[in-house]
Amino acid sequence: MTQKAVRQEYDKIASAYDQRWNNYTTKTLTYLQNWVDISPQATVLDIGCGTGEFESLRLREHPNQRITGVDISEQMLLIAKQKFQAYSNVSFQIGAASSLPFANDSFDVIVSASAFHFFDDPVAALAEMKRIIKPDGKVYILDWCKDYFSCRLIDLYLKIFNPAHKLCYTQKQFHDLLTSVQFEIKRAAKFKIDIIWGMMVVEIILPQ
Repeated sequence: MTQKAVRQEYDKIASAYDQRWNNYTTKTLTYLQNWVDISPQATVLDIGCGTGEFESLRLREHPNQRITGVDISEQMLLIAKQKFQAYSNVSFQIGAASSLPFANDSFDVIVSASAFHFFDDPVAALAEMKRIIKPDGKVYILDWCKDYFSCRLIDLYLKIFNPAHKLCYTQKQFHDLLTSVQFEIKRAAKFKIDIIWGMMVVEIILPQ
């Protein structure tokens, strides 16, 4: 049910998404862009790419970066594709995090921003990340953090009123989940972008 609900919700709001969420996406994705360590030569997959705002930030500094975005919402992807028609090094595909349409060992880097709380099967999504990341690759996940009281309230509200919402994690719960599927946590951080949104970000790698 969650996967269908997510698709329906974002197909519906796609045309207004960038304007409605501009402040949030600018602050969270700017933080992520400054926090990640991605070579300009790396092949990057953005899971839950939406309208391609992380791609916009990344390409301003590295216009030749090879980036693939995947999202469950066809309408969000249509907007993303329109933004990057001039970039042969950027592509977008429809797909769910738990069943990604890519071969094993396909990417140097995976990023996923503000999407994990929607994943219907987070263990399957992490298994897919492990499958398609190269052995020496890096995965960056940014999402809401339930360590913050405001996010606990948001999580409770959305569980009751929004069928697209799955689960917001504390940092410990999230790290326990990551290590339970044999990812290694390289570094992590928590931060707030305003009085409402508390975030967490993590860099994970395959066992070395």
